[in-house]
Amino acid sequence: MIAALVRGPLGRLVPVAVVLLALQTTLFVDVQPFGVVLQLLTAFAAAAGVAGGPERGMLAGFLLGLMFDLGTGAPLASSSLTMGLAGLVAGSVTFLNIELRWWLSAGFVALGAAVGEFAVPVVRYVIGQEDVFSEHLYTIVPVVAVGAALLSPLLVPLGRWCLLIGKVEWKVPNE
Repeated sequence: MIAALVRGPLGRLVPVAVVLLALQTTLFVDVQPFGVVLQLLTAFAAAAGVAGGPERGMLAGFLLGLMFDLGTGAPLASSSLTMGLAGLVAGSVTFLNIELRWWLSAGFVALGAAVGEFAVPVVRYVIGQEDVFSEHLYTIVPVVAVGAALLSPLLVPLGRWCLLIGKVEWKVPNE
């Protein structure tokens, strides 16, 4: 049973999440465009959703959120809800049944990251924190979305690899 967990997606997702969490809490804290910390883990949860669909994206986001909460001391499962929502929303691209191009992937990763980041103050308000809504939210959400879109060419293939999804086969259209 343990061997199945190690050989499955968790065996790849957990080490990658640890590295991304380390980058999130060190390097990305110092790099702040427009005074906003880019949310690497939320972008990766959305990228996993684009790569694997809404269910896998939601599960990857939930795991990433738990690791983020444990690593930063945030209330447990508060980030899990928002990152799971980001993976779920971004994974909804699979319902379109179209060939997924890089720009469409980037758009859905940005949409998922924006929804996940916008849900952060909502979740914090629900769990009892006060003064969570600020005017700065209108700057945070677009910057996080653009950052996630720019990182998506790296994060979507990484999410595909972590979730053990086969390589995308490009087909020549019939003429």
